[in-house]
Amino acid sequence: MPEPRSLLVPAESAGQRIDRFLAAQLDISRSRAQLLLEQGSVQIDAAHPRASHKLRGGETIVVTGEPHPAPLKAAPQDIPLNVVYDDDDLAVVDKPAGMMVHAGSGATDDARHRGTLVNALLHRFQSLSGTGGEMRPGIVHRLDKDTSGLIIVVKNDRAHAKLAAMFSGRAIRKTYIALVHGELARPRGTITAPIARDPVRRTRMTTRPQENARSAVSHYETIRALNTRFGKFTLVKVRIETGRTHQIRVHMGSIGHPVVGDTLYGASSQLTDQRAANAAPSRAARRKAEPERLRLGRNFLHAAELEFTHPVTGKPLQLSAPLPAELAGFLKKVEDDPAVAAASNKSGNPAIGKIK
Repeated sequence: MPEPRSLLVPAESAGQRIDRFLAAQLDISRSRAQLLLEQGSVQIDAAHPRASHKLRGGETIVVTGEPHPAPLKAAPQDIPLNVVYDDDDLAVVDKPAGMMVHAGSGATDDARHRGTLVNALLHRFQSLSGTGGEMRPGIVHRLDKDTSGLIIVVKNDRAHAKLAAMFSGRAIRKTYIALVHGELARPRGTITAPIARDPVRRTRMTTRPQENARSAVSHYETIRALNTRFGKFTLVKVRIETGRTHQIRVHMGSIGHPVVGDTLYGASSQLTDQRAANAAPSRAARRKAEPERLRLGRNFLHAAELEFTHPVTGKPLQLSAPLPAELAGFLKKVEDDPAVAAASNKSGNPAIGKIK
């Protein structure tokens, strides 16, 4: 139990609602401040005020606890799923981008924990492993919200325990496809920079030295380099030995090649046709020019392959998922070059170097 905290209300706060005052003073959300009040953890002159209580200025508020939201239980929801593999112990699902795997710990109402992979899984399979708790049934590993691709779902606690040990022992081979900015200096390599939570921007991870940094290993290999009218890019295959939060995104960003669409780690929010922008004869004309711009709306990162031994039967499993339509379509737009197409049509020869 934390020590009670006393807050003296200044005169200039007279007339302010107590929940707003507490949120500002304790650096918490207003909903968390309201939870403190509902729990009876806030007192003024031995009374427990409501959230709508108006302060008069000069009084002392005593806070005697921490906000503890009521635990949520994920509910089944009829959401379509692309199931790649399914048996009595586990399933493998091709998760779309934009879907959270499960609700975050900060979710405090029904609306915020709907639409997750867990909601869809409960509707599809009914019975899942309970090892992860009521908000994360069946979940043994995760994918970022804006990352698509393969994720293993566990149906019973026996399989869950064995798979968790396999993840911990790096016995599961996970391979991703990513489009990154720039041309890699080497066609393949290994990034071993430890990863920790960024102490300033808490939504980010960082490879800058931190006491609590955890080891992370990513192996990348060039599939093909792209020199396009939108700039230089590299399509890469990345195999990760560890599963740290944002691992591929932070590792590729740390070597100067952020994942396309990943503005959190240095990528631009859109791609601009650089050749068209530079083709105008004058600076004034360039300002008026409207070059084509591409926006992806997600990260170009896809969990494409999983290789592991079935935790119960011992059967080797090799599973794959193709690039989703939005990534394949975006890649085609990046590669398409009207100038090259026009030249090939004029000469009667097919464009050289087109990527299929």
